[in-house]
Amino acid sequence: MARLVLLRHGESQWNLENRFTGWVDVPLSPKGEQEAREAGQKLKAFRFDRAYTSVLKRAIDTLQIVLEVIGQTDIPIEKDQALNERLYGDLQGLNKAETAQKYGDQQVKIWRRSYDIRPPGGESLKDTAERVLPYYEKHIRPHVLAGRTILVSAHGNSLRALVMHLDGLTREEVLELNIPTGVPLLYEFDKTGKVLAHRYL
Repeated sequence: MARLVLLRHGESQWNLENRFTGWVDVPLSPKGEQEAREAGQKLKAFRFDRAYTSVLKRAIDTLQIVLEVIGQTDIPIEKDQALNERLYGDLQGLNKAETAQKYGDQQVKIWRRSYDIRPPGGESLKDTAERVLPYYEKHIRPHVLAGRTILVSAHGNSLRALVMHLDGLTREEVLELNIPTGVPLLYEFDKTGKVLAHRYL
């Protein structure tokens, strides 16, 4: 049986400061490092064949901590910006509460939670899905079909796009989806690539 573990990076310094992060390369907070260690403890029973991560430090460091905890630092790792967080454009670096004061709560909610409306200079969730899903189909799904066990360390929105695809969520349903930091999400597949089950560990 193929298994795919999706892991949102541990809390970053800007998660802690309630800022829009996007593609800014922000490190993990001390809490985020601890979340990564705890994720590793939950994954000790797994033997991964390979791992994937974005090119952003918070996802790479989360993956590295997990692999050190489980003693599997020698597996193949592929890094690609296709797995990067959604690009937040002009909002990157801004405090979310201050942004709501400036543009209004409703407008900020639309930017954050709509499916296909972009923030100024940034990507919508739809745009994010249009780079994440082709990458998944080309690079990750063949390993799923081969029955391997795969770990992906990425971001809230790149993983939301992937979960939307795997779970067959509608545009409306995905807007309510929140993926917590540092909690492994396990998918199990049959040999045709159909999802049999999924759960947080």
